[in-house]
Amino acid sequence: MPILFNRRDRAAASVGGPERRRGPDRRTRVARALLYGALKPRRLGPRRNGEQALGAIDWYHPWWLAIATLIVALCASDAVLTAVLISRGAYELNPLLAPLIGGSGALFVAVKIGLTGMGVVLLTILSRVKAFGRLPVALLLYAVLAGYALLIAYELRLLERL
Repeated sequence: MPILFNRRDRAAASVGGPERRRGPDRRTRVARALLYGALKPRRLGPRRNGEQALGAIDWYHPWWLAIATLIVALCASDAVLTAVLISRGAYELNPLLAPLIGGSGALFVAVKIGLTGMGVVLLTILSRVKAFGRLPVALLLYAVLAGYALLIAYELRLLERL
């Protein structure tokens, strides 16, 4: 029968020395570790020069959460305004979403918000990366936010006219 070791025992056995850590293993208390990591993050930037991997940073500024939330909220508003405008005689210009609006409005809203949400998460993860070697991806988040704000303003004007 094989003998099972946990990580600590295996590390001590491979080095050949006694275990030097004190206290309980912090990896066994996941909820506490997540809360502690959220309040006191350790990696705010890459640890080494030249480290550009996406996993190099495990903390993002709360500002990006606010931007992402605003984008998704404006997307939901756009979906509702689009459904109202279509009921008053307008039509969907987006060729990917146009077939969905004719059927279930709930499917249209779910797909629209889902696609936007996935895009926002991806842009937030990539916010510190430079696109095309020069353009910070974070600027794309601002552009998407501004685009949705303009779209909502346009839809509200259309609603006044119809």
